[in-house]
Amino acid sequence: MNKFLLVAMLPLLLQSCFVAKNYERPEVETENLYRTDNLPQDSVSFASVSYKDLFTDTYLKSYIQKGLENNLDIRIALQSIAAAEAYVKQGKAGYLPTLSGAASATRTARTSENGQFGSFFTQPFNQYEASGTVSWEADIWGKIRSNKRASDAGYLQTVAAHKAVKTSLVAQIATTYYQILALDKQVAVTEETIENRSKSLETITALKDAGQANQVGVDQTAAQLYSAQSQLLDIKNSLYQAENTLSILLGEQPQSYERGSLDDQSLANEMKLGVPALLLRNRPDIMQAEYSLVNSFEMTNVARSSFYPSITLSAQGGFQSLELDNWIDSSSLFANLVGGLTQPIFNGRKIRTAYEVAQAQQEQSLLSFKKTLLTAGKEVSEALYDYNISVEKEAFVTKQVVALKRAETNSEELLNSGYLTYLDLLTARENSLNAELNLINNKLSQLSATVELYRSLGGGWH
Repeated sequence: MNKFLLVAMLPLLLQSCFVAKNYERPEVETENLYRTDNLPQDSVSFASVSYKDLFTDTYLKSYIQKGLENNLDIRIALQSIAAAEAYVKQGKAGYLPTLSGAASATRTARTSENGQFGSFFTQPFNQYEASGTVSWEADIWGKIRSNKRASDAGYLQTVAAHKAVKTSLVAQIATTYYQILALDKQVAVTEETIENRSKSLETITALKDAGQANQVGVDQTAAQLYSAQSQLLDIKNSLYQAENTLSILLGEQPQSYERGSLDDQSLANEMKLGVPALLLRNRPDIMQAEYSLVNSFEMTNVARSSFYPSITLSAQGGFQSLELDNWIDSSSLFANLVGGLTQPIFNGRKIRTAYEVAQAQQEQSLLSFKKTLLTAGKEVSEALYDYNISVEKEAFVTKQVVALKRAETNSEELLNSGYLTYLDLLTARENSLNAELNLINNKLSQLSATVELYRSLGGGWH
């Protein structure tokens, strides 16, 4: 018994000397990720703001909430979390002993006279047995602990993936909603243009009938009207497709949605980048990549521990009898204790291969983690630059619209005075319409860049 207790205590004494390595985050450079001279000095980012506080449009906030509840990608991610939770429970159970039970009834019709029991059993006999076996493996090398940590990291990886889906979904819904509002305004502008050009066509037709204009002017005006009508159909087609896209994001059948107007859109919070190191904490895809690295690191620990011997302790007990009547009886009880040590010696290089593969996968995870961080910095940099450019561009496009509308008005007056041709007026009208549509697109670019900056900083899942 003393020897058995010594064998049982030996793993506990050795465990502190041979534990697996602990994970440490690799050194990563974050200082210049945003590629801007105006680096933030604070540790506050508007990515930490909830979408409910960021967006002011009540329709948009309700659609985001509906999407987070119904979107199919979100529901798929939740099932991945449920599967990972099962592995976490399995990892926790790794420290517990295994217990199995067995029952058997055997009839030996004939034994070999030259066998082990040949001289004792010359007649057929029956044997009945009911037993239970308890087995426990000592975690000397940290194999079980590393397996548990790997399953924990796998679970956190699925949680981060779920957050990444939420972040992307919030951005997609907001961008699609803003696109619909922009198309609404383009429809309104184009319809107003069509109405004006229809009136111009009636006017030029009347002038031709009065002998004050020619057929060329009528045809050019009609062609410009038809161009605007064709453009309106293209815009409505894009609007129809955008509404269908929003339906998919919300997990619903295609339909039309209530909405506000583009001119009323604004953001409630000041855009603060926060220091680049915050990406490690805010960006779900970066967290997901790091948990993948932790998982592969722990699996390397597991593969390394396979080179060393495993110590197992097992106990078996139950009832064994040659007679059915005496099967469950105190005299039929049996028990045994076994302590075992298994050292792999030669197994076709399987252990070495598994270790080398684990090392390669760990290096892959490390490179993926670094690449994900660099990609995040690139996305923040481009979203910030895109927003700043659209803000600067807005002033010029607004001036362009004012100038072209004034040119259109003056062209009509000069045409009536005989100083311009009708073609000059048509050109001025076409340029004015395009400038108005560009102004709408620029407003959309601002809103889309803001949403992209919010997403790229890791906002949307809080």
